[in-house]
Amino acid sequence: MDVKLKRKRMNVKLLLVDDEKNFLDAISKRLKKKGIEDFYCVYSGEECLYFLNKNKSIDVVVLDIKMPGIDGIETLKAIKTSYPLIEVILLTGHGTVESAIEGMKLGAYDYLMKPCELEDLIEKIEAAKKRKEEYEAKILEAKIKDKTAHLSWD
Repeated sequence: MDVKLKRKRMNVKLLLVDDEKNFLDAISKRLKKKGIEDFYCVYSGEECLYFLNKNKSIDVVVLDIKMPGIDGIETLKAIKTSYPLIEVILLTGHGTVESAIEGMKLGAYDYLMKPCELEDLIEKIEAAKKRKEEYEAKILEAKIKDKTAHLSWD
């Protein structure tokens, strides 16, 4: 009997940002085949920021560095200023590793070289989502401690 192990569907709200429509179409199809269906695609830094302003529930942004208009680094800066808990994974082509490293210093979770293996991307997305959940849990714990500090259990 041939039994295939099916990957547990990832519960992540994902935003893919790249000016190359063909790349986004291909990666979208591949993500759906892997059971990842809660994602959106936009084609510029400007569209990304507009989308995030209207959709506060995004967990992870996969962001191309080289785009016309607002590039990935400027978009990253804006994301981290307005939405510090959203994790960002940068995609970079050849010759832009320095930009990816700059992005890491500015708060990106990680980066991948294009073209990247889908499994590598999925692993990074899962890890970024986990880190976001850990940050959210710490914030909630701190808020609870703050609200209950005056209570006495004696």
